[in-house]
Amino acid sequence: MARRCIVCDKGTVFGNTRSHAMNKSRRTWKPNLQRVRVRIDGVPQRAYVCTRCLKSNKIERVV
Repeated sequence: MARRCIVCDKGTVFGNTRSHAMNKSRRTWKPNLQRVRVRIDGVPQRAYVCTRCLKSNKIERVV
């Protein structure tokens, strides 16, 4: 699964986790994606959308 929102194109972000001793190791922050039925070009489809886009009504959800 590509961890990308189809609306805002938000994806996985990479960085470091730092301890008090300033040790660093690689880590990732993943977007909160939900698989929902949305209307894309007038056709209902299942797609991965981040919760921020769902909450702000940036896409029409099909129930």
